Amino acid sequence: MQFAQVLQHRYPELYVEGGNFPPPQWRVTLAQFLGILKFIVIGSVILNQYGLFQMLNVPPTRIEWMRQNKIYACLMAFFLSNFIETQLLSTGAFEIYFNDLQVWSKLETGRLPSVPELIQLVESSMNRKQFMYSEKDYDL
Repeated sequence: MQFAQVLQHRYPELYVEGGNFPPPQWRVTLAQFLGILKFIVIGSVILNQYGLFQMLNVPPTRIEWMRQNKIYACLMAFFLSNFIETQLLSTGAFEIYFNDLQVWSKLETGRLPSVPELIQLVESSMNRKQFMYSEKDYDL
């Protein structure tokens, strides 16, 4: 959001819009599956139904630990699965488009632009846009 504020301050006529870059569908599906599995595990622990864990060959010492520490086991399952779900849904993308033309991609460069780089990108894109319009004026 800091980038948007810098651009809005420097170019008040510029419209800045942010959005989420969608992750691949397989990651979304896996995150949804983990969300469902999380509640099955928490429900099994709360209801003392450990058949699922026995089918998955969880060692009896771990099952006994879950029986004795239900709250801790449920919290651990909840936070660990949320962490994994978040990582699956996070793309780390920071893409900058100017008039539908991509001028920066964190996915390609592996880093964010500095503020001077961002301003230079916008200015060069604005100059290209003005050049394109001035060329069209002469095509009669």
